[in-house]
Amino acid sequence: MRRLSLFSRLLIVFLGVILICVIVVSVISFVNLRNNTIENRMDALKTQAREMAYLASRREYGPIVQTLERNTVTESYMRWKSQKIYEEYNAYIMLVDRYGKTYLYYSETTLNDKSIGSVPSKEEISVYMDQALRGEEVVKQRVSASGPLFTVLVPWGDTNAAGQMTVRGFVLIQTAAQTVHAAYQGLLWQIVLAALVIFLLAAAIVFVTARQMTRPLTAMAQAAGRMARGDFSAQAPEGGSREIRDLSLSFNRMGKQLSTLEQSRRDFVANVSHELRSPITSIQGFAQGMLDGTIPPEEHETYLRVVSEETHRLAKLINSLLNLSRMENEEISLAYTDFDICELARRVLISRMAQIDEKQLQIEAKLPEEPLTVRADADQIQQVLINLLDNAVKFTPEGGTVTLSAEDRGGCVAFRVKDTGIGISDEDAPHIFDRFYKADKAHTVGNGTGLGLAICYRIMERHGQSIRLVGSKGGAEFEITLEKAGEEKRAGDGRRARHAGPEPADGGKANG
Repeated sequence: MRRLSLFSRLLIVFLGVILICVIVVSVISFVNLRNNTIENRMDALKTQAREMAYLASRREYGPIVQTLERNTVTESYMRWKSQKIYEEYNAYIMLVDRYGKTYLYYSETTLNDKSIGSVPSKEEISVYMDQALRGEEVVKQRVSASGPLFTVLVPWGDTNAAGQMTVRGFVLIQTAAQTVHAAYQGLLWQIVLAALVIFLLAAAIVFVTARQMTRPLTAMAQAAGRMARGDFSAQAPEGGSREIRDLSLSFNRMGKQLSTLEQSRRDFVANVSHELRSPITSIQGFAQGMLDGTIPPEEHETYLRVVSEETHRLAKLINSLLNLSRMENEEISLAYTDFDICELARRVLISRMAQIDEKQLQIEAKLPEEPLTVRADADQIQQVLINLLDNAVKFTPEGGTVTLSAEDRGGCVAFRVKDTGIGISDEDAPHIFDRFYKADKAHTVGNGTGLGLAICYRIMERHGQSIRLVGSKGGAEFEITLEKAGEEKRAGDGRRARHAGPEPADGGKANG
């Protein structure tokens, strides 16, 4: 079964909530309007009953049948008013004296109109009289043979000077419940129509809003699909709400980084293939030449020496790749110890004296006599110093100078290696820590693998310290920082190394 889209889910949820709210509000509104209508109708009937009670109290006291002729004006007005009440409220009026005598104020038409209910029985009139004699005004609903009825009872009588009334009877107004219900049933359709209009308007607003919310996500999903197929140029629209915009920006940054990573991967494969091809081609060519007799036996030793050098170079390349891969995958844990960086630099310098003497280089060791104790992995830092020193020796011409220096900067120790070689050009400087990057674009045999500085960068990165190109005028100068031993802050494995931009250069130098 196909799953609903986010747009459909939002639309269903929002419309469901709106529909429930509209129904609840409509029901509450209808109930309130119904109750208000009934209450207003009962208040109006009570007012009419009070007026009739007042008219009845103005009549001459005595049995109704004996006083009708003497109250012609009042009687005529009461009949007229009862007719108006019947026409307006569909109700009849009954006047009852304290002796239980009744007088019905309606015409023949009213008498035959069964919609206003049946006349109360003697028992009901007796109950009403008890309530009237207590001075109570009654508004209640009762059920008769003709259906539910609304009844209003107001006592009438004489009022003395003290304002106390002597009850002489009561006025009863009665109407069928359906006549009251009919007054508010018309409101039901108005409420339904208003609720429908509100729901449709809210649905349109929800539809537009949900579409605007989900459109960037749909476009992002399409871009992700293109990216999954290898098209890293796909971009998500950077619009919508703040959260969607931030997500789009992050997605686009991820796309650019993946594109860069993919290009780096391709370059890495191409560089590895090129670096491996050179020694393998040489080994294969020389071996084939010796086998088929192209190279005479007296020259075999010379070319075997070349083959041996190429195999060493190939082994060095493979070891460097393995070490770099293991460090990037954090398979090599760091063994932190406290050691003197100056003493370590002296040992590295001694191990490279053969190459230094061969090129007749001058060494300036500006290292303090007192120990500069740092906390790091000594073996890894030794590898960094070896790579930096080898680069300096390799690219410094005969008779040049290589300078080693160290200084205490309070929170850390800075160590520098400087040479007087060909330097690094402005074009090459931003890429010197990239894998396989070499200023010698031809990758000439014997100019290194292009992994030395990349390995140094990764080692310093894992220490949470920095390696950077300080300057390249009159030669290259590299600086690394190390944490001093005894500091509370300890270098964390996997933190980012930092390298600053170089000063303007005036030459070109390979990354060994």
